[in-house]
Amino acid sequence: MCEYCGCQSLASIDELTREHDEVVRLISHLRGAHQDADAARMARVAREITAVLGPHTRVEEHGLFPAMAPDFPEQIAALEAEHRHIESVLAEAAGGVTPSDPSWPERLMGAMAVLRDHILKEQDGVFPAALATLGTEEWEAVEKVRARAGGVLPGPTD
Repeated sequence: MCEYCGCQSLASIDELTREHDEVVRLISHLRGAHQDADAARMARVAREITAVLGPHTRVEEHGLFPAMAPDFPEQIAALEAEHRHIESVLAEAAGGVTPSDPSWPERLMGAMAVLRDHILKEQDGVFPAALATLGTEEWEAVEKVRARAGGVLPGPTD
């Protein structure tokens, strides 16, 4: 995705970006399952997306977003609201179940469209703005949240 501003030179942003890339890859798997009307496969991929987004969202909402909120309160509130919407649709597939609601596959695809737009907002807006506005203390706080949250992706050199 984005590489024009240099924000990926920061480990925190690089990891968030790698998670975005993985989510986009997983969304492509959802499209095939949706075309095949395979709700069970869609549910499995939804759980994979949830696994990536869990620590990712914690880093954003407990590290990056609080540091950005004083300067961008409306934008951060909107991003957090999108998190809640996406999480609620994905959560329907939690626990190894395939949602029985016949509207779920379409709602999931709608939530994934929101997620794709959300990723672009973060990569083209939030991350470059964070690079320009946050200081060392804020980045250290983000790193502490990442250390607690962990992640599911192998490291860049693994």
